Amino acid sequence: MAMKIRLARGGSKKRPFYRVVASDSRMPRDGRYVEKLGTYNPLLPKDSEERVKLDMERVQHWLDKGAKPTDRVSRFLEAAGVLEKKERANMKKAEPGKKAQDRAEEKAAKAAAAAEAAAAPAEAPAEEAPADEAAAE
Repeated sequence: MAMKIRLARGGSKKRPFYRVVASDSRMPRDGRYVEKLGTYNPLLPKDSEERVKLDMERVQHWLDKGAKPTDRVSRFLEAAGVLEKKERANMKKAEPGKKAQDRAEEKAAKAAAAAEAAAAPAEAPAEEAPADEAAAE
């Protein structure tokens, strides 16, 4: 039997609540499960201890028997220190695209050129003033 440690959704519409369960992978998401291992309430703040509750002893038992955690559950287990953190495929998701990076570079270059242009006239009179003073003497 291919076992999974996954989330089973409960709660009403727009008010999700999940049970962390060990179930056969062929069963439906909210269907029959072998054992309830914990709960997950995404409506609570991220720093709340009540957000994710897991029975770590039972989770470890199922992992030892070969149960595979889903992506979301594996993140919970990584945060708890049960699993080592693994490399995710989409690590650069938050970075802007190539065109957006090019536009940002152009904008930065224009801003730098404008700053130099503003600084250059301020420096030029300062250089001329000592020359005028030297001629007056």
